[in-house]
Amino acid sequence: MVTPKASAELPTPLARTRLYEQVAEQITAWIRQNGLAAGDRLPPERELAARLGVSRATLSQALVALEVVGVVVVRHGDGTVLTGKHSESRIVEAIRAHANRMPEIIDIRDALETKIAALAAQRRTEDDLAAIDAALDVMEASIEHGDRGVDADEQFHAAVTAAAHSELLAQTMREIASLIRESRIESLSQPGRPRNSLNGHRAIADAIRARDPEAAAAAMHAHVEMVSDVALLRDRDR
Repeated sequence: MVTPKASAELPTPLARTRLYEQVAEQITAWIRQNGLAAGDRLPPERELAARLGVSRATLSQALVALEVVGVVVVRHGDGTVLTGKHSESRIVEAIRAHANRMPEIIDIRDALETKIAALAAQRRTEDDLAAIDAALDVMEASIEHGDRGVDADEQFHAAVTAAAHSELLAQTMREIASLIRESRIESLSQPGRPRNSLNGHRAIADAIRARDPEAAAAAMHAHVEMVSDVALLRDRDR
């Protein structure tokens, strides 16, 4: 009988495929099998969930994952539309890569945007406030129409960044914009999150308007903490 050496490396555990990952893989395989292309739409969620034999919640998580990695875009009133990027052989790897970098994205958002909010409270102009308020109005209208408000959310944070009047910070935010958009899509897809996000934005705007850097930083920190509460991160260690 051969006894392994104590120094020998043990096999690493196999990664467990979560149900929503399996569903995402099934959807991309179905897209390819049916010859669907960019601009084509997936069936309505209720129908697709029934075809796949999964809950609407699991299907929604799979669709969010596919949107984050660029396979689909979800348009209010237009359904789930294909982008043309759907290689099922790599889809689970792409979804897991997103999940793995999410905590770091949240960390860098907290570090940068908390400072940006404080600077905005110190340096903002009346024009800056007008841009911030305009973004709040756009997000409010988007939510009222049933949209998640992803673009409006992006507009608000861009307006706050501009109000900080720091070109280096603004450049850094531009460089990580695509990563932040991943976290934005993930967060705003959570039930009730768009309205809660809007309320967080208003608290940030009020502190900036009052020229209160500490309150602005605290409001932004609370907002980013709320953004970090997403199903993908809650599920990743199960």
